[in-house]
Amino acid sequence: MPKSWKYDLDIAKYSRQIEQDPSNFRAYKERGNVYFRKQEFERAIADYTRAIELNPDYFLAYNNRGNVYMQTASYSLAIADYNRAIELKPENGMPYNNRGFAFLLMGDFSRAEADIRRSLDLNPANIYALNSMAEIHAARGNAAGACKWLKLAIEKGYNNWTYILTSPTYDAVRASDCFIEIMRNKKPSDSTRRPVRHRSKYRPGP
Repeated sequence: MPKSWKYDLDIAKYSRQIEQDPSNFRAYKERGNVYFRKQEFERAIADYTRAIELNPDYFLAYNNRGNVYMQTASYSLAIADYNRAIELKPENGMPYNNRGFAFLLMGDFSRAEADIRRSLDLNPANIYALNSMAEIHAARGNAAGACKWLKLAIEKGYNNWTYILTSPTYDAVRASDCFIEIMRNKKPSDSTRRPVRHRSKYRPGP
């Protein structure tokens, strides 16, 4: 079944849940996730916002709306949502990594590194945060540091080769020997496997 059909079926399912119970904030969040995956960002924001209106302490709705704002380059709005998500669940590393990636894209590398290190403190095996740390070093032009963190992310299971090969965050180190070696040594099977999407690349949370 084409993915677009599955999206439409999921939207219909969550819409029925909302019709049956208009106060079901989780159904709004779930439908927002589907709209996000369909890249219907305005509808995703509307659903996440409604979930927040129904439950102002709903951590995931703030985090996921922040991811949509990231996708649309509305970084200040994204950071505001990640701030609220962190206030609600400071023990969860996901919004720290997401906020750190927002700071990275804004060129604030010090804040980016502080957030991503905090994410790793909370979950040292977080492959998305490990990759984000590599991106910080790459953006600074530190090829050795970028390759060290990228190798660690790959060893832990990160395999989004398409992202690594195309993301502007790696542009400054693409010509380095260590980066070329990482690309040369990647397992052939990994290139045909469905890539893991980088959580700081706006993947909606659960």
